[in-house]
Amino acid sequence: MISVEKLKQMTHAIAHRGPDGEGYWMNEAGIIGLGHRRLSIIDLSEKASQPMHYLNRYTISYNGEIYNYIEVKQLLEQKGYSFQSQSDTEVILAAYDCWKEDCLTYFDGMFAFALWDEKEKTLFAARDRFGEKPFYYFQDEEQFLFASEIKALWTAGIKKEKNDTFLLYYLADGQLFNKHNPSETFYENIFTLPAASYLNYNIYKNDFIVKRWWDIEKESIQVVSENEATEKLFHLLSSSVSKRLRSDVEIGNSLSGGLDSSSILAMIYQQGNGIKPKTFSAVFPGFKKDESEFISKVLSQYPSQNFTITPAADDFSNDLEVFLYHHEQPVQSASVYLQYKVFQLAKQNGIKVLLDGQGADEILGGYTKYLHWYLQELVSKGKFKLAATERRLLQSNYPSLQWNWRNYMAAFTPYLTAHQLQKKGFKAAAFHPDIDPDFSFHAFSKEYVYKPPVHKLNDMLYYDTMQNTLPELLRYADINSMAHGVEVRLPFLNHELAQFIFSLPASFKIKGGFTKWLLRKTMNNFLPADICWRKDKTGYEPPQQQWMQQPMLQEQIHEARKKLVNAEVLMKTVLEKPILPKAAHEANNYDWRYLCAASLL
Repeated sequence: MISVEKLKQMTHAIAHRGPDGEGYWMNEAGIIGLGHRRLSIIDLSEKASQPMHYLNRYTISYNGEIYNYIEVKQLLEQKGYSFQSQSDTEVILAAYDCWKEDCLTYFDGMFAFALWDEKEKTLFAARDRFGEKPFYYFQDEEQFLFASEIKALWTAGIKKEKNDTFLLYYLADGQLFNKHNPSETFYENIFTLPAASYLNYNIYKNDFIVKRWWDIEKESIQVVSENEATEKLFHLLSSSVSKRLRSDVEIGNSLSGGLDSSSILAMIYQQGNGIKPKTFSAVFPGFKKDESEFISKVLSQYPSQNFTITPAADDFSNDLEVFLYHHEQPVQSASVYLQYKVFQLAKQNGIKVLLDGQGADEILGGYTKYLHWYLQELVSKGKFKLAATERRLLQSNYPSLQWNWRNYMAAFTPYLTAHQLQKKGFKAAAFHPDIDPDFSFHAFSKEYVYKPPVHKLNDMLYYDTMQNTLPELLRYADINSMAHGVEVRLPFLNHELAQFIFSLPASFKIKGGFTKWLLRKTMNNFLPADICWRKDKTGYEPPQQQWMQQPMLQEQIHEARKKLVNAEVLMKTVLEKPILPKAAHEANNYDWRYLCAASLL
């Protein structure tokens, strides 16, 4: 049963998320209790503490930011609502009283909150459009528990039971989601409220409803000129950055040396409010993918106090246990650790809020894997001459682009292609040379392998933005930042901006041999050309392959293999095989997966 003591245990388990304060509340009937750890960003006074009450009816526990809370508050004041604080939390409460579930459509923000209505005896909980903030829950006949991190549920006595099917598909193919049931997690009895969803739970009626409240529209394509598109993107990005600068504490900026984070920094300077944020970077002198040179070029145009960190293999080995303790579920590569260290660096230098460029690659077509989907769209529409020209330009800028007769076939047979890719995923799970056949047999499920039929580039961008890549990256970003009591804000994930990008033809995203063409064109007058028109940016990447060659990490990988063998997940033969160090974004990164998975059993 719920008690203040249990609330304290749960919130103490995630105290790193809110080191500035704590609060607990139970209603008089003792049927509902809310706890909260506070990270003070907007309205630092006690009036903004949580759980927060409103109108002697509503009580909320909330994690995140409503960036447009000032505008929403003004709307509510016009309707007669009054406020006791300057916080965005109180705005959520009033908005819910005014509009009920529809209040969510008014918010530009990242959020996960639970709001108790004492009159209706109903719990209303919701997540933001892209799932920037997490919401995990456990439910049985006796209780409904929820938290921002799974460890809080374990602290409350929920048993840790791995989801064998999730484990199988992670080890075999790096997959960490079930398209057919997006509520599933790496653990059998713990679920997540999907992004852009809300739940209503009437305790007395035992009525539990989960409903999606928003989605990107990917089918409606508008016709605009190049100038109109760049002007609108500039306006939307500038507005998004402006709202994400609202804070009562100092704000910094992640700076990788790539187009996305550099664009955010440039936009901060374009606001004209004199803010010159501290910037935070990871550099690896001597590593072929070191970004130091590009970071310096951005800073030469937009001077700021730049802090850098260079994690080493020993740092990773020493941090591995606590790093994976924070993440609770597997991660794909050491790039995630690199982000963890950058947020730690920000915290060490007095910064509690960082702006970051995440999300741009997914909505704007920034990954090189999108190139063949773009070409296939042109071919499927009969634009053969344009496809040939674009292919030549793209291959000159991105030599890794593969294109052959199979791509021509895929352009006209999207369902067959998706089916073939799904069969490949089935085989990877069923016949992996290291995985115990008995484990594969009992854990195997075709439901977990989903490849979308891709008729056009937008299909793939939607899949990665709403169902695959981005949700996973947002989970990493939340954990990495909040592990250090730092909040990360993502201007590219303003929903109006994202919807605008999706409404544009594919040629605004990939064009003339370049990915993210519209963003490059928009930022052309605001960034050095070497940054704006970079072709070699591969992602936030540490020298993972070299790290995995170090004795300490090799020993940890070997111990991870043994643990998985003892758990009857891997076959004993894997213990005789040499470790295969791989780069962060390289395929078949099995030893990295064994290292992560073993720590979570």
